[in-house]
Amino acid sequence: MQFGKVEYPETIDFTLPEDDENTGRILKETASGNLSIHVGCAKWNRQDLKGFYPRGTKDELEYYSRQFNCIELNATFYRIFPEEQFKKWYDKTPAGFKFFPKLVQNISHLKRLNEDVQPYVDQYLSNVIHLKEKLGTIFLQLHGNFGPKNFDRVIRFIEQWPKEIRLAVEFRHTDWFNDTVVANDLYTLLENNNVANIITDTAGRRDLLHMRLTNNEAFIRYVGANHETDYTRLDDWIKRLGEWKEQGISNIHFFVHQNIEKESPLLSKYFISKLNEHLNVDLSLPSHLSDDLSLF
Repeated sequence: MQFGKVEYPETIDFTLPEDDENTGRILKETASGNLSIHVGCAKWNRQDLKGFYPRGTKDELEYYSRQFNCIELNATFYRIFPEEQFKKWYDKTPAGFKFFPKLVQNISHLKRLNEDVQPYVDQYLSNVIHLKEKLGTIFLQLHGNFGPKNFDRVIRFIEQWPKEIRLAVEFRHTDWFNDTVVANDLYTLLENNNVANIITDTAGRRDLLHMRLTNNEAFIRYVGANHETDYTRLDDWIKRLGEWKEQGISNIHFFVHQNIEKESPLLSKYFISKLNEHLNVDLSLPSHLSDDLSLF
């Protein structure tokens, strides 16, 4: 992912902002006593993840899904896959594995949530549901120039979304968060419809670190900079997620991206090991990813 890439990441203040004052309230109101954590990469493509797959690997998804417990499925952004493809993906992956697919660009970027997107939504959902219990939260990524002037489209889309399917939304236009009135109206809409407010952590767009949860799910898209600061940034997230765990968070979905994706599995393994250590959980670590593979 090149979004928010900067030339000199060492010049960026990567400090996580304080939580929005309403995040604690949301965590208290939605606390269930149970915690589910999924950590993974954005793709399983061999070309992007050089060095991750052992020589002779015949099926990349089958191998990947036995190293991590989820995938942020970006391939579904580019076209609507037929139901047969989702069935194949389901069959290749073990029990407990989750897919978190991105909504197709026809909906978000081409039609831009206009009234005529519903046929695309219906077709997409009728196919993706064949992932069955392996279907995680579907996420909608809005274009960076899709601002609050289109709020009516967001309201219509979210209110029409089927409530039995979990949804998260990534807003990239800064005015969704910088305009207090707009932000409060947006958060209320998301809360009332049980939609997750995606947090994007990338070097060049620190304005997207709103730290405002709107339901019991922390959906975090973390973009490393292929720089040594990637480690300390992940350490800071471990601390924050530990605080959210104490406050009752139920679902943590954390996806590691890199400007050069080949390093994403290494960072993901590091992050999982820290989660196990500091949050007292027992997530499986990639068994064939050598600690000798250095990032920098």
